[in-house]
Amino acid sequence: MLERTPASDVARARTPPPRGLDVLGSRLRVAGDAAARRIGGLFWSYGAILLFLLAWQLASELNVVDSSVIPPFTRVVGAMVHGFVDGGLLDNMLISLRRSGIAFGIAVALAIPLGLFMGTFRRFESFIDALVQMFRQTSALAIYPIFILLLGLGETSKITIICWAAFFPLLLNTISGVKLVDARLIEMARVFGASRREVFRRVVLPAAAPSIFVGLRLSATTSLLLLVAAEMIGAKQGLGFLIINAQYNFEIPLMFASIVLLAMIGLAVNYALLLLQRWVCRWENPGQAKARSPASRA
Repeated sequence: MLERTPASDVARARTPPPRGLDVLGSRLRVAGDAAARRIGGLFWSYGAILLFLLAWQLASELNVVDSSVIPPFTRVVGAMVHGFVDGGLLDNMLISLRRSGIAFGIAVALAIPLGLFMGTFRRFESFIDALVQMFRQTSALAIYPIFILLLGLGETSKITIICWAAFFPLLLNTISGVKLVDARLIEMARVFGASRREVFRRVVLPAAAPSIFVGLRLSATTSLLLLVAAEMIGAKQGLGFLIINAQYNFEIPLMFASIVLLAMIGLAVNYALLLLQRWVCRWENPGQAKARSPASRA
């Protein structure tokens, strides 16, 4: 005969597990999925850089390339750490950042107002566009000797040539941003009684902001590129001077350390401008803004 299962055992088998365990398991799964997505995102964002550095290290250690010309990346990092410890690399970096920062600030102060004005008043823009295009097509390095003859080999000529090169990308992107504003938005604002100043402040400027930030990023990159070229001619301090001086003295790890440091500065500036753009142009990512709002977290 079959044994009868006690009723208490049947009831216990049908009883669902404690709800606390379900909640804990669900949260662990969500956390695991979020961590996997975050790791995957970091890999797709920075995996190419890590693979490049690994290939650099292995190629130098295995003598695929001449290690005296291209040292292993670990030696470059060691030279960078030593340069920061003894203060030489830090001092030159601060001097370069000061030069580039001043030039970039002057370019921003001149290019954005002029670009907004030229984009708003099309007749003035068509009148001066040929002159702007002629100057833009002239290489900054080609006219650097003129600035040296006029302003000497001091700080003024270096800041001026960096400002010259950083000015045009920001100017042209600002003009483009203003000209690409949807005319229907401007017409709608005028229908609702907005003045010319209010249309510019509430419609034109916000719509042109993304293009202006593209110009800011291009100008920041250009200012760093011209900084190195300017500091290689007649300078006694700065990362550009350090690179050329290390090459003359065959201090190859220090030379590469200065180059890598410049690349890191460029990445940091670009990322900072991207963060600033996301904060200023919050309407471009309404989903993120909603997710961060207190109401959505409640």
